[in-house]
Amino acid sequence: MPRRADDRSTPDSLKVPAVRLARNNDPAVVRQRHRSGEWERISRGTYLAGAPGPDRLADVALGRIIGLHRRLQVPHWFSHESAALLWGLDQWVAPRTTHVIQEYRTSSAGDPSVTRHFTRTSDDELTMRRGLPATTLERTVVDCAASLAPLHGLVIADSALRCGADATRLTELLAARRGDRGIVRARAVVGFADDGAESPGESATRFIVLRDGLPVPTTQIPVATRLGTFWADLGWPEWKLLLEYDGRSKYADSSTEVFMREKRRHDALVETGWRALRVTKEDLRGTLLLRRLLPLIPSRLAATLRRRPELSS
Repeated sequence: MPRRADDRSTPDSLKVPAVRLARNNDPAVVRQRHRSGEWERISRGTYLAGAPGPDRLADVALGRIIGLHRRLQVPHWFSHESAALLWGLDQWVAPRTTHVIQEYRTSSAGDPSVTRHFTRTSDDELTMRRGLPATTLERTVVDCAASLAPLHGLVIADSALRCGADATRLTELLAARRGDRGIVRARAVVGFADDGAESPGESATRFIVLRDGLPVPTTQIPVATRLGTFWADLGWPEWKLLLEYDGRSKYADSSTEVFMREKRRHDALVETGWRALRVTKEDLRGTLLLRRLLPLIPSRLAATLRRRPELSS
């Protein structure tokens, strides 16, 4: 599909937090720094140093991965949302547990912050990512799509396609796991994935309209206006209807200039004959977005809409 000049692909960068293991430090030092708030305990024997930042949840998730890797003495590979984090993929929520694949159980298998998968995995589904053992990009997508709620899985699958995930390899992995738990849902999620989504909010917006039975929308739609060509997040060119996801970060500075720029952009789009509906995170709850869309789509279609069951689980 076409790409805008300032295409915002997922960056290949990840800030590594400062992780400290209790076993490598004097117990009195660990206690003192924990009490003072200098170190935060994030999992068994693992501490995160430094003041909380805007990406604290992601830092904690990554810190747990690093800490577990340093503690484990057996072959292991990080998987599911943990591997997605190592690949730098967008996620709807930060992982709350560390997923790791092991071939056999260990005495530390009772750690509640770790989800262990005891299974054999072929070598072509394993790799190294940022110096840590992990599942490949395509295996990570399939694992997440099979185990997560469809919205969460689609956010990851969209982001993976933007990172270069191989569609043919995804199809092969899905076929090889026919009959496995969650694989029907995974096949649907991967089938609807689109590398045109540039943020989790755009993926979530597309998920809602797909779940509620609307036709598959086009992503990254160029619209020529008197102010130049603007790229809309998604929509249906046949109806001249656009959806634009508005995240909080866009207006974080609350400057008049930001609001005026967005207003001028919106006015220019509407003047060309397109209709533009702005969507916020609140619109993604329940059927609110669908109710806003119904008056804007052909009435014959609106009367026959049915939820897609494969995305409703």
